[in-house]
Amino acid sequence: MKATGIVRRIDDLGRIVIPKEIRRTLRIREGDPLEIYTEKDGEVIFKKYSPMGDLDAFAGEICESLYKTTGLTSLICDRDTVIAAAGTGRRELLEKAISPALEQIMERRGVYVAAGDGASVRVTEQTDSPAAAVAAPILSAGDVMGCVVFAAQAGRAAGETERKLAEMVAGFLGRQMEE
Repeated sequence: MKATGIVRRIDDLGRIVIPKEIRRTLRIREGDPLEIYTEKDGEVIFKKYSPMGDLDAFAGEICESLYKTTGLTSLICDRDTVIAAAGTGRRELLEKAISPALEQIMERRGVYVAAGDGASVRVTEQTDSPAAAVAAPILSAGDVMGCVVFAAQAGRAAGETERKLAEMVAGFLGRQMEE
């Protein structure tokens, strides 16, 4: 565990303020759920809660199926990180923070399809990250939970079939989270 040197007092209602710098660094936004863990030695640990985290193994199997079907690198992301991947660069993408541009696509709540003119949205913030060819947001009870992404590969663009497939899988995952 990394010490920050920041000390905060609990107020009379039992609340504590998480400093803005930490919220910005960890991408914690107003309304984000946090899980609380306790240790025997008195430690209290707050961790960002991801409802998509419960679907890790299932999401991994879906990504494998999508990759085998389309031949495109397939990813499932929650609102912050890549939680499942299959295909080229899988290991380099897993558990990496998604790019701000991909976050914006999710917030728009529409399916993104890369234009044929070379316009690209990186999946993660790393410069060698693949570009998203298709991204479909996962919506559950009206909230954005993540997205299904097909990453572009050199010489291979995604078409209408991949768009529809990503949209269908995103809808399915959204319904699974509602149950």
